Amino acid sequence: MKCIKIFDTTLRDGEQTPRVNLNAKEKLRIAKQLEALGVDIIEAGFAAASSGDFEAIELIAQNIKNSTVTSLARAVKSDIEMAAKAIKKANKSRIHTFIATSPIHREFKLKMSKEEILKTVNEMVRYARTFTNDIEFSAEDAMRTEKEYLVEVYETAIKAGATTINIPDTVGYRTPQEMYDTVKYLKENIKGIENIDISVHCHNDLGLAVANSIAAVQAGATQIECTINGIGERAGNTSLEEVVMLFKTRKDLFADFTTNIDTKQIYPTSKLVSLLTGVTTQPNKAIVGANAFSHESGIHQHGVLANPETYEIIKPEVVGRNVDSLVLGKLSGKHAFVDKLNSLGFSGFDDKKIEELFTDFKNLADKKKYVLDEDIISLISGDAAEVKGRFSLEHFEIIRTDIKAKAEIIMYVDGEKDVSSSYGSGPVDAAYKAINRLLNDNFVLEEYKLESITGDTDAQAQVVVIIEKDKKRHIGRAQSTDIVESSIKAYINALNRLYKED
Repeated sequence: MKCIKIFDTTLRDGEQTPRVNLNAKEKLRIAKQLEALGVDIIEAGFAAASSGDFEAIELIAQNIKNSTVTSLARAVKSDIEMAAKAIKKANKSRIHTFIATSPIHREFKLKMSKEEILKTVNEMVRYARTFTNDIEFSAEDAMRTEKEYLVEVYETAIKAGATTINIPDTVGYRTPQEMYDTVKYLKENIKGIENIDISVHCHNDLGLAVANSIAAVQAGATQIECTINGIGERAGNTSLEEVVMLFKTRKDLFADFTTNIDTKQIYPTSKLVSLLTGVTTQPNKAIVGANAFSHESGIHQHGVLANPETYEIIKPEVVGRNVDSLVLGKLSGKHAFVDKLNSLGFSGFDDKKIEELFTDFKNLADKKKYVLDEDIISLISGDAAEVKGRFSLEHFEIIRTDIKAKAEIIMYVDGEKDVSSSYGSGPVDAAYKAINRLLNDNFVLEEYKLESITGDTDAQAQVVVIIEKDKKRHIGRAQSTDIVESSIKAYINALNRLYKED
């Protein structure tokens, strides 16, 4: 069987989703889960993009042992040097360098001739090879580039030392047949491609990213670049869970293909990414959506009760979903809690962290009758999302009047306790105004998003806020069984990020 490599770019292209901003701690938590999932290559970021990205890549490189860690780099010396430095301590490292090749990019973005691009590819791939033996080269906008020229570009990269060539459908323009034909043509015409991995990176602008990736594999591609939940630029990327489960489910068509993915880790990984990014998956999302294994129609329900295979082609437990399980309660012990963490793929915590998480679990269990899998995942994501900074909430009180709500907030500011109060159109509005008054500052609340983590009446509420100051956006997240408390903590979380960056 041919093992198709899974290259996950959730932490790079996925983070380019509008309004997503992960810190180094959050990225590391996701990277560890991607490793537990069985991802072959983790694209940890773009080292030259910012000091924050560099820090996150370096942290991930130091802590990931089984997956290859890579950084994106333009075909520019300084970018490659930054990438090399960031991944230097990785157990397995790769540099992923790229340059655009399509006519529209050559003319309007790069203002370079074909010959100049070929020279750059040769020089920069050779330079990257001086830092590591694992080099991936991408021809940006390859699927709108002349096929004959693509052959020249990739041959140049291979001769210079590239071990993987990536064929991006950067704007999600092509169809599966076009993707198949292109990969087949390149495979048949590029000299030296025999021992080189052929990768594809498909965007979902026309909803064809998964189909195009599968077509590429059928034509000879050996690596798929994708993201958890399909997040990414514009309409997103190839969805990891969909391509993996397609191979696993349709063995009649893909008997010769497999992946290293542990499919039972798919759902926990999806929920972790959703909680940390604040990007909710649509209810009807394949594999991981809330309704993916729900049956509303009476006819469907009758069939599933008689035999699940009448309407379910995938068993929920195969992707780590245990739809009917009420897992833990306030009488559950630490051993059961640790077992649940391990079953969800969250292992590797030291004793101190286990104690902290178990304490959080017990506090939650006191508020809820049952603690579900999603609640456990939210504890992990909440721990990663918390930003220690200048501000913390001590206490709040909401007083309702006939006209408006009044909020009284007690906060610690730089270690000193302070109190503020304000009226607002509702409790959350009043609380935010009270915090602004206490800080003697104002922030534009660009987005406020509230989501129930589970469906029960005592469910945790996750709140995601985005605040703006001086044209910079800062995201905050928090969860609690109390909507107002979650809202206040999310706001404070965003403020801690703002002042930490300052």
